[in-house]
Amino acid sequence: QVQLAESGGDSVQAGGSLRVSCAASGDTIRRYCMGWFRQLSGQEREGVAAFDSDESIRYADSVKGRFTISKDTAKNTLYLQMSTLKPEDTAMYYCAASRTCFRVLDENSYISWGQGTQVTVSS
Repeated sequence: QVQLAESGGDSVQAGGSLRVSCAASGDTIRRYCMGWFRQLSGQEREGVAAFDSDESIRYADSVKGRFTISKDTAKNTLYLQMSTLKPEDTAMYYCAASRTCFRVLDENSYISWGQGTQVTVSS
């Protein structure tokens, strides 16, 4: 089973940009549908962006046009480029791997999770 480790979280001003990364080990991300989720304390985890089984990409409505998910299979790494950040984007961001590739913005589809990286956007 793949192990995941996020990095790149930071504190940024509203309107700014940030890229977070997720390094995978123990298996290749080619075997999985990969996704990004975020969670505020006390709230449910929200699907942000994910690759579907046909390599199409799904985005949450709240981030469409601002966030871009990408991956580098040679580096076994997943990325999330975030632009025009808003204070409501503040959350812990997690990457995850799914074998079923079913409902890729649903956390219940995922079997492996990283420890998360904190993104804080100030106004």
